[in-house]
Order: sequence, then structure tokens, then C-alpha cells
Amino acid sequence: MSRTITRHPGLNLGPAHDDDATDVREELVFGFWVFMMSDLIIFGMLFATYVTMLGATAGGPTPHDVLDIRPAFTETMLLLASSFTFGMASLALKYRQGRRHLVGWLLVTLVLGLAFVGHELHEFVSMFHAGYVPSRSGYLSSFFSLVPLHGLHVTFASLWLIAILFQIAVYGIDSQVKNGLLRLAILWHFLDIVWIGIFSLVYLGGAA
Repeated sequence: MSRTITRHPGLNLGPAHDDDATDVREELVFGFWVFMMSDLIIFGMLFATYVTMLGATAGGPTPHDVLDIRPAFTETMLLLASSFTFGMASLALKYRQGRRHLVGWLLVTLVLGLAFVGHELHEFVSMFHAGYVPSRSGYLSSFFSLVPLHGLHVTFASLWLIAILFQIAVYGIDSQVKNGLLRLAILWHFLDIVWIGIFSLVYLGGAA
């Protein structure tokens, strides 16, 4: 009798994907959850530092002067959409909807993720041109410690997704691809949640 192993929260592939690598897969995914807790601690510390430094402007620009909510809202929509499309890719994997559906959703996710990174880079370049650099004040230093770190995570997640797409093209949807997608899904949705926190605290708070 087949069984569904659910040792971790998130996507469990179930009996349709039973193979010799099932136990290894579950251990890898659980281990990745543990690893992600270190990222959660880092972002928690940076959020706390940002809140502490909100008033440390050294007579320079305040959050209301620096931040524009419009590009941040666009970035939020891009990242939320990418989380949805990654979810659809995960369902295509779980229910064996075929390589075309899986790769299609992953490509859309990649485009949305890269668009997010591009919009964020444009925002940072505009801030630097306006003189809003990390060395200007404690507030700006805390901002550039928190927000670009998230963008760097999205960049590396996108590179990881590109690597998985190459794996699919060369080897098909094998156990290694499944393992990679399950772990990358955790990271991708985690970054979405962190961005919601950044948008709410940094951008909406700055506008207020």
C-alpha cells in the first residue's frame, strides 16, 4: 500500500511520485526548512535594526522624502504574481501535468522574478543619483542593509530556477529536479512573505 509522507509543511508529492529517492527527498526538504530559519533570524534582526534607526536621519532625508510607494507597489504585484505562478508549477509537478505545463509556469515565474529585480535596481540607482546613499545616515544604512538583501535573495533564487530549467531540458523531470523544485518553492514563497513585511513596514510606513 502506498503512503503519503508528510514530514514537513508545504508541498508533498504523494504516492504518485513514490520512488527510491522519496525518503531522501523528505529529509532534504525538512533540512532546508531548518536552514531557512537562519534566514528568518537574519531578516528579523534587520527589521529590528530598521525600526530602531527610523529617526536616525542625521538631519538628512526622512523615509517620506526617500521612498516612493508606486514602484514598490509594482514590485509587490510582480512578486505576488510570481508566487502564484510558482504555486501553479508546483501543482503541475505534483499532478504530473507534463513537462510543457511545468516549464511554462516556471518560465513565467522567472520572468516575473527578474522583472522584480530590474524594478528594484532602477529604484536603487535613482536613490543613489539623488544622494540617498548608505553613508548619509543611520536610517539609510539600515534601509540598504534590509531591502537590497532581499533583492539579492530573489536574484539567487532566479539563478537557481534557471539552473533547474537547464536540468529539465537535459535530464527531464527526475528526482534531482523534484528535490530542487520543492526546496526552491520554500525559498520563493518565503521571500514573498518577507517582501510583504518590507512593503508594509518600510514603504507603507514611510508614506505614512
